[in-house]
Amino acid sequence: LRIREGDPLEIFTSREGEIMLKKYSPVGELGEFAASYAQALAQTVEALVCITDRDYVIAAAGAGKKEIEGEHLSEEMEELIEKRGTYVVDDVQQQDIPIVTKPLSNAPKSVVLSSIMCNGDCQGAVILLEKNGKKDELAILKPLASAAANFLGKTMEQ
Repeated sequence: LRIREGDPLEIFTSREGEIMLKKYSPVGELGEFAASYAQALAQTVEALVCITDRDYVIAAAGAGKKEIEGEHLSEEMEELIEKRGTYVVDDVQQQDIPIVTKPLSNAPKSVVLSSIMCNGDCQGAVILLEKNGKKDELAILKPLASAAANFLGKTMEQ
């Protein structure tokens, strides 16, 4: 069921007395706000922007949005999120690090990932997918991803 120790769960009961468990995603609760934030950030940085919880891409904006939105994150991306920091993965194809579990038709050259922290727990990430792989652009994207993740984490804490 992909439920890990510490994952938040919602517990429901049915009329027949069955107990149902559902994973709860604090990032998913941001919904339209996350989509608007991703769109604003994508227009600013001209990159594909993804806002994720710990399992799925919740919101995406930019070129390639339809292909990645709602997709399940790869194990490699989940591991980077769990490391709780901001990371740059240059030359993604050479390092063979998939973003989501399905293959993308237009894979990025570089990825900047920053974990979203809320009340000391890792809740997801802001991922910027850069198609050109220019080093000077990556230097700009790293602090932007970090600021976006910090902002979303503070928003969830309120």
